[in-house]
Amino acid sequence: MTDLRKAVEGYWAAADVRDWEAFAELLTEDVVYTLPQTRERINGRERYVEFNREYPGDWHVRIERVVAEPGQAVTWTHFTVGLEEMHAITFFTADARGRIATVTDFWPEPYEPPAGRDHLAERY
Repeated sequence: MTDLRKAVEGYWAAADVRDWEAFAELLTEDVVYTLPQTRERINGRERYVEFNREYPGDWHVRIERVVAEPGQAVTWTHFTVGLEEMHAITFFTADARGRIATVTDFWPEPYEPPAGRDHLAERY
């Protein structure tokens, strides 16, 4: 099996520079992209590439961490869209050739902690 970690790193690098041809080459023809928080699913490479191509704003992505094993990987990424910053957790699976077969994105929202924990935790 081809190294999924390299495919995932290439996926994020291609997305960041908007190299949609290189991005598409890393995906299976029938890739499935899922966004559980919005309950959206995109089926197929052509539609998924177009989804990313049409995403608004001057966004950029940086990988914070990759955890990978044969056939599956997860990334923690840092996105900037103009002055806005956000993080995403993305799960990937691969086919036998190491191409990305599924992508599932989670976009956790930051929030203020409950009162009364400041004696236990430091804010960063």
